[in-house]
Amino acid sequence: MPSWIYKSRAITEIRNMKMFWKLSLVFAVTLLTKGCDSQPGPVCGSVPLKTKIVGGVDAPAGAWPWQVSLHEGGSHFCGGSLINNQWVLSAAHCFPEPNAASLTVYLGRQFQELSNPNEVSRSVSQIIIHPAYSRKTNDNDMALLRLSSPVNFTNYIQPVCLAAEGSTFNTETMWVTGWGTINSGVPLPSPQILQEVDVPLVGNSKCNCLYSGSITENMMCAGLSDGGKDSCQGDSGGPMVIKQGSRWIQAGVVSFGKGCALAEYPGVYARVSQYQQWISGHIGANRAGFVTFNSTTPVQDENVDCPPPTVCGGSAALWPWMASLTYNGEPMCVGTLVSDRFVMTSASCFFRFMGMDGWAVTLNFAQWDCSSSSLSVTVANVLFDDIFGNGVALVELSSPFLYVANLPVDMFDLSFGPGTQCSVVGWNSEATGSEPSFLQVKTTIVNCDPSDTTPINICTEPLPVQQNDNGSPLLCSVGDMWIQTGILSISPGFGILPQSNSTVFIRTSPFTYFLTNNINSYPSILDGVESFSPLSLTCVLLLSLPAVLQAIY
Repeated sequence: MPSWIYKSRAITEIRNMKMFWKLSLVFAVTLLTKGCDSQPGPVCGSVPLKTKIVGGVDAPAGAWPWQVSLHEGGSHFCGGSLINNQWVLSAAHCFPEPNAASLTVYLGRQFQELSNPNEVSRSVSQIIIHPAYSRKTNDNDMALLRLSSPVNFTNYIQPVCLAAEGSTFNTETMWVTGWGTINSGVPLPSPQILQEVDVPLVGNSKCNCLYSGSITENMMCAGLSDGGKDSCQGDSGGPMVIKQGSRWIQAGVVSFGKGCALAEYPGVYARVSQYQQWISGHIGANRAGFVTFNSTTPVQDENVDCPPPTVCGGSAALWPWMASLTYNGEPMCVGTLVSDRFVMTSASCFFRFMGMDGWAVTLNFAQWDCSSSSLSVTVANVLFDDIFGNGVALVELSSPFLYVANLPVDMFDLSFGPGTQCSVVGWNSEATGSEPSFLQVKTTIVNCDPSDTTPINICTEPLPVQQNDNGSPLLCSVGDMWIQTGILSISPGFGILPQSNSTVFIRTSPFTYFLTNNINSYPSILDGVESFSPLSLTCVLLLSLPAVLQAIY
């Protein structure tokens, strides 16, 4: 989920600690393990060393002693927070297929790639997902992990306090921590030091407008209106905390967001104060320290009128599924977003393919004000299917494009025969500026040249396509819905294609099994939202183009 920018904070070592305070700490820990019913005193939310994940800075050792790193297969994948000596709070979406035996929890960790002298690790004996968690709406995104054995508290390992029922948060500034990416698809640089960032709260009414009505009372939002500071992928499950007096209180759990640190799209967090009874009901007598946070800042203006969706005239709005594929920053070909995780293009785009390094996918989308914003991710894998010497490529993204409309594909060989009016979207060679620009060219399907007997081909009137238009979609319509029925496939080495009686595209329908088999093997984060269902004929027949455009705002 999100990325981070942080402001460093002073480190003050506690020196010559007197035996009185040592005994006090021991007494407090004893109370915690016995399940004290009173306010938690110094048993949670304290930072003994008093010591930064887009726009973040490095966090000093011991600055956030409740932060944990969750590993599976030797790699960090999510964060979490220690809430007592045997339980960790995290996000439900981190565990799509809960398997406690495969997890390791690291506590007291600062670096992902260097030794951590203050670290301990535990396996996980139990994963509890909130029963009302919805992967489709992200509501109730909460999970509890029971450690295989209790941990001893040190200067580097401490539990965080949790916001109790009735806590109020208005215009406070929060702190978020984690080892996630520093932008969508951009990993935290080596040696991967824990990051911290401060972000202001955004009222739920405003946030609900920005997220088109998907924010519930179980969520809270934080981020700058101009973007630049946020949590990102890999920070999921981690804590969002605020200080009250001498204690740090966890108000939120990193849940989801649109991209990372984008303007007008704050990060969204599960609201901890909504789950006091659920948490207490599972961890039993070994309770967490719940503390009521009483805001002292002005109330957010919750009388927010959501601006109506704006349909812009640029390619970012009219063609929100169009993608640019680049290699080492150089545009190579065009693709279309066919699910939140896959872009489809021509297999010939990857002529002499030498692996994923250097490849990236960029998507442009329209903002509220009709300006265009781009989002890039690296390529995780490329899958090929070849029929009659030509084929398509499915480009797997290193992280999904969330809440951006994907393009329905003709999987059933719909009747787009000769005479059908269609369009091709390719590069606008006359466009100026740094952002890629696409151009629609109207055309008509015609019979292929008699010498072309390849059954997977579909042809149009001659078009002035060029090499970097490789992968461009042939779009035909059912009602008001565009459907991709073909892919432009250009062999490497051509400038402007030689003169011909037609322009040849590959039909998409012969690749039905290849496309559905691979795309459906990666459950979409947006499953169940009709306007985003990948490769769905139901989507094609029920939705109009304006509905798709509205969905991306």
